[in-house]
Amino acid sequence: MPSSTRSQTPKQAEANQPAKLIDLQPATSLHVSEVLQGLQRSPKELPPKLFYDEVGSQLFNQICDLDEYYLTRTETGMMWECIDEITSLLSSKRLLIEYGSGSSTKTKILLDHLPRLTHYMPIDISQEHLLQSAHTIAANYPHLTVTPVYADYTTNLAIPFSAKMSAPKMPRLVYFPGSTIGNFHKDEALVFLKQVRDICGDGGGFLVGVDLVKDTDTLNAAYNDSQGVTAAFNLNLLTRLNRDVGADFQPTQFEHKAFYNEERSRIEMHLVSKKKQIVHLADQAITFEEGESIWTESSYKYTLQAFEKLITTAGFHPIKVWVDDQQLFSIHYLQT
Repeated sequence: MPSSTRSQTPKQAEANQPAKLIDLQPATSLHVSEVLQGLQRSPKELPPKLFYDEVGSQLFNQICDLDEYYLTRTETGMMWECIDEITSLLSSKRLLIEYGSGSSTKTKILLDHLPRLTHYMPIDISQEHLLQSAHTIAANYPHLTVTPVYADYTTNLAIPFSAKMSAPKMPRLVYFPGSTIGNFHKDEALVFLKQVRDICGDGGGFLVGVDLVKDTDTLNAAYNDSQGVTAAFNLNLLTRLNRDVGADFQPTQFEHKAFYNEERSRIEMHLVSKKKQIVHLADQAITFEEGESIWTESSYKYTLQAFEKLITTAGFHPIKVWVDDQQLFSIHYLQT
């Protein structure tokens, strides 16, 4: 497998530092009101974007390497196998915008095969993770202008593009790997996709990973790994709430639960209370019955037909779809 970096002198690596961080002050820096609103719903629910503090981001990287978690290795394998065909459709693009960039592992495959790219804009809610990744990309790809954006891309994101990035000769490609599109409920996904279309602009492209409907055993195993990493990832949310908004959860009194809801075509992740208990936050007492849960994540699984209907409703034109031999995962290329 080819290297995902390019050779350079130490002087080049030192000189090519990321452009100044664009800080859009994401509201998910844990506001008490947002957390309270979720915990006072019935059923209780918190958005998955709250997972990604520093510890949560590290745990998610571990999840991606687990035997049971087929998504990352399947998508990565598909990228390598189909990269020539994929990049032949993307060769005109100059600006690559990545939503939820994380460690940018799959992005480096694109960067190695799109030499005409001039700008890379990673967007992420985990600032430390974002900056680390941006510095790595800038050092390894000295021809790129790297502009990290600290933002919550699940909101109505308005990126302040520079004059150069807005020029007609700067056609854009938005990249959204990992099947994170599945974390949106169906109505939310449609709103989000319309926003992505606006970011792409006229003549833009969208490359997105989508997990497919498959047998229940495979899905349940992917979110209930034998090493308990996914459980730790889920439970870390309570530790973060205690630290960042002053809640007094006892994480040991909750347990991770994940299951495939076949009727809704989605994995649901919950934190289930082991006993009747009261949690305090901002002078509010929040009661949990034994067995009551906080719904922390949904991960919708699509058929190819269902996803095509969604993207065409959002205003995209489907150009090409790639599916692995086991029909576990799909990668879609769309144009505006």
